[in-house]
Amino acid sequence: MSVPGDPAGVDLVVTGLRELVTCEPALGDGLLGVIPEAAMAAAAGRVVWVGPQSRLASAVGIPPAARQLDAHGRVGLPGFVDSHTHLVHAGSREHEYALRAPGASYQEIAAAGGGILSTVRATRAASVDELVELALPRLATLLRHGTTTVEIKSGYGLTTADELKMLEAIRRLGELQPVEVHATFCGAHEIPPEFKGRPDAYVDLVVDEMLPAVAERRLARYVDVFCEEGVFSVAQARRILEAGAQRGLRAKFHADEFVTLGGAELAAEIGALSADHLLRARPEGVARMKEAGVTAALLPGTAFFLGLPYAPARAFLETGARVALASDFNPGSSMGCNLQLVMTMAVSQMKMSPEEALLGVTLNAAHAMGLEGEVGSLRPGAWCDMLLADVPNWRHLSYVYGVNHVSRVLKRGWLVVSR
Repeated sequence: MSVPGDPAGVDLVVTGLRELVTCEPALGDGLLGVIPEAAMAAAAGRVVWVGPQSRLASAVGIPPAARQLDAHGRVGLPGFVDSHTHLVHAGSREHEYALRAPGASYQEIAAAGGGILSTVRATRAASVDELVELALPRLATLLRHGTTTVEIKSGYGLTTADELKMLEAIRRLGELQPVEVHATFCGAHEIPPEFKGRPDAYVDLVVDEMLPAVAERRLARYVDVFCEEGVFSVAQARRILEAGAQRGLRAKFHADEFVTLGGAELAAEIGALSADHLLRARPEGVARMKEAGVTAALLPGTAFFLGLPYAPARAFLETGARVALASDFNPGSSMGCNLQLVMTMAVSQMKMSPEEALLGVTLNAAHAMGLEGEVGSLRPGAWCDMLLADVPNWRHLSYVYGVNHVSRVLKRGWLVVSR
């Protein structure tokens, strides 16, 4: 199906697409809205028309001044959206990776002084400039693998000054390179050493000092809490997330990763954008999320890296819940940012269909960030964030794994990767 657009102002035309995956069923075939032998036109960074190439000339034409990109038979699809990362941090934890090989658990390593608090020590010692310098190559890697929009959390500072430092670094990153960056305040990522045994006192600090400072400086779009046994209880998480909502921050938070605590039910209760991890969530809790419009964001890279059971994606999908996929890129439990590989894990280990997996890193991930309509699809009006993949058809993105299929990346209509 072709979609008419306003030909005035068309400044980019992409032709020669073997397939165009729009992620909008009304625009093409099947759940993904696939258009064979397709073309796309954009103006001022936004999609204005998609359809069969045979209809391009009659629909919008090719203005003489428009930039033209010949896909040479590649597959086009929306830029990937990574809705859960901890990309800004200092230090490294490869020694913990070695400790896990003979059987040490994530919790045991944390209890011995490793884990999140290890990264906290390194991040507190780093300057804003150092955090930016460390993160820029990571963002470049994301972009080369097709991620054009990313969420990045704070949470390795755990003091007001250090959390603000992290968020300032995240803001700068959004200004310095093409990937669209959205910040999450995650001051309740762990209980810092200064508040050991006094979690309620730390929650007071998060609510009474950190959140007001973050909101005043407009440094974050979202608020997150690690709602988990031994970290923050459901009651503590509710208090922080509701306080964030009062200051205009949408909730998207860690829930039910190691223990069934009721995080999925809390997400439904407060109307969060997403509840993330959910390895131990109850299907009935996810069903309540579905009724409340909350996205279930699953992070199979974490289960893979830690050797844990995967989230029961099929049970969640059977409730009708919207399921997104994200990398959870972080130094302790998921040192990978390739969403093509995440899709492979989702299909092979969580029994999602290839269509469900691709939607998980595009349109459904956009929903997990409240950005649907802007990114995650190639419908007219959305940003022209587009990938060209060297594959015979879109299914090869997750079928052939361990390689990068992306050869071209467009961000808001401009070519930002060409390899």
